[in-house]
Amino acid sequence: MKRNRLLAAATGAALAAAALVPALAAPADAAPAPAAPAAPTLTNLAHLNFLLDDVPLLPGVAGHSTYRQSQEPSARAPWVYANRNADGSFTRVGGGPITNAAKGWYAQGSFDADDISRAAVVYLRDWRQNGTAASRSSAYELLRELTYLQVDSGPNAGNVVLWQQHDGTLNPSAIPADQPNPSDSAESYWLARTVWALGEGYAGFQKSDPAFASFLQQRMSLALRSLERQSLAKYGTTETANGVTVPRWLIVGSASPTAEAVLGLSAYTAAAPGDTPARTDLQRYAKGIAGLSSGGTGQWPFGALLPEANSPTFWHAWGGMQPAALTAAATQLHDGGLQNAANTDLASFTPQLLASGGPDNGWTPTPADPSQIAYGVDSRVEGLVAASDATGSTGLATLAGAQAAWYFGANPAGVPVYDPATGVCVDGIGGDGGVNHNCGAESTIHTELSMLALDAHPAIKREALALTHRSAVDGLQVVEAEKGTLTGPATVVTPPSAWTGSANWSGGAYVSAATGATVTMTLPAGQPAARVLPIEDLGPDGTATSGSGTTAWTASAGNRTVQLGASQNVRPGAQGIAPSPVFLLPQTLPVSVPADATTITARVSGQARLDAVLVQPVVSHLGLTGSSSLDVYVNATSATVPQHLGSSGPVLATRYDATGHQVGAPIPLNGHGTVTVVPGGFTTVVPR
Repeated sequence: MKRNRLLAAATGAALAAAALVPALAAPADAAPAPAAPAAPTLTNLAHLNFLLDDVPLLPGVAGHSTYRQSQEPSARAPWVYANRNADGSFTRVGGGPITNAAKGWYAQGSFDADDISRAAVVYLRDWRQNGTAASRSSAYELLRELTYLQVDSGPNAGNVVLWQQHDGTLNPSAIPADQPNPSDSAESYWLARTVWALGEGYAGFQKSDPAFASFLQQRMSLALRSLERQSLAKYGTTETANGVTVPRWLIVGSASPTAEAVLGLSAYTAAAPGDTPARTDLQRYAKGIAGLSSGGTGQWPFGALLPEANSPTFWHAWGGMQPAALTAAATQLHDGGLQNAANTDLASFTPQLLASGGPDNGWTPTPADPSQIAYGVDSRVEGLVAASDATGSTGLATLAGAQAAWYFGANPAGVPVYDPATGVCVDGIGGDGGVNHNCGAESTIHTELSMLALDAHPAIKREALALTHRSAVDGLQVVEAEKGTLTGPATVVTPPSAWTGSANWSGGAYVSAATGATVTMTLPAGQPAARVLPIEDLGPDGTATSGSGTTAWTASAGNRTVQLGASQNVRPGAQGIAPSPVFLLPQTLPVSVPADATTITARVSGQARLDAVLVQPVVSHLGLTGSSSLDVYVNATSATVPQHLGSSGPVLATRYDATGHQVGAPIPLNGHGTVTVVPGGFTTVVPR
């Protein structure tokens, strides 16, 4: 990819708070209240407009041309980054250091196809939703620029050059080199995003400018023929990753870019229903994405759609458009199975994610990179909104508001990170709560995609604006094995790198233990009843220390010992395309630890490499407050669980199952009532 998406957020001062509109419903016995004022318009493209610049469309570049190039010899593109100055203004910059001062060339470039394509989607959606003439013009220019970067002939026809300098010069081999290198030598994230923009572009211009739409259709065909030569040529075949069977036909082996291509294909096939090959491509890519649905109730990753085919132990929030894409594809293909895969991710995994702190940049498999960026937030928001629209799930709409509240203060930093008055956002929030106040193209694009979705859904918008603080985040916690008390043949091992190629050794270390060894770990203070998910290296490595046997787990609770069950020390299965034989898949023990448990102990039989333990509350809890309030309770078991509410005053509890369907009628409660959380599902509690 063109740059590291797992952005480290630098500490900085908080953005000025946006004006928030109260959205608290009146109690049932109160006098009728006047109608609430409409929530403010949130979409503001001013900063994205600031990032745009004119780009010369250089003539005579082999394989590169665009619509009306001779008549209109320039187009538009957004600068990749924008650094915040001390006075609050911004300076536009390219990627990497300047390598040619005379020409102003960057090691990577000033503009890239990734951001050009996604910016085009923003302007297309604003034009469609709000009728903004300026957005139509910007979309037109961005699409002309994007298609200039696409190779129009030769063996790489349909592929896309990623980087371009400010003077129009293409940079197929950036420093550091992208994969593929040169960037137009094979399919890529930027080709997938080009399909996204071309699909929405064709749908947008089909009636207002048929000639331009016809050109976009030709370029869509060019892109799809390229994909059909590459990933789609493998359709129907599978590979193995650490013993898990995965589809081979995802773009660059990842559901993330494939999902963005599916968004474009869905828009395109809706506008061009007679294009049977495109519809077939849509069906095949959607099936591949759904093939990475993993886990379930109480089983990591709790029903999520994993992004990378080569790693069954890695989830990341950025590039997480799979639920939105599957919903779009399900609508076009009338395929309920695709919608079910999307809903399982959104209704089973997303509430657990929110209750555990939000859309982290990396669960590997523990939340090793807790930084958060707009790309990850928007991916959740768009998926929830799309599925709510498609299925009528009010529960998913509520979760969409809870996630979108991230922009307005309900985030790890506790401050608003988007200003609707200026269109300025931030480039990320670090795991320590520090804010990176730069505001580059990717962050701006995905923030504005979220704002467009909120403006189109006033009820969700009101909720997001009213929930500005996180009062409770009670979800997954990590207990490190290497910090426990060791007895017998057990030692702490610190590998040269925590990163294995597809997962992290949590805390950068693990315990190597043999028969008779014990490891006793202290549970977090005040831990409620919880599921226990030990993480061991299950991958045989062919050495004398390769895992074998099982590990028995117990908990100490008061004066009693609770038998929790056993975990495997090894799981047979080929490494296959996985980058490493190390296989750090959390296993769920059959018995939960009781609320009064203080420690858990592992007793090894055989040979084990114990990394850590994930502790998942039987009922996780997200609490949000502000001018209104919301509590979300998430059941990690396959049994109905009664939950005592911490809310005071009259509230309304609504229960949803593991696919987001409402269970029974909403339940009015007073004071600190009790409600049952359905198996694997979630319950929302709001004021009434």
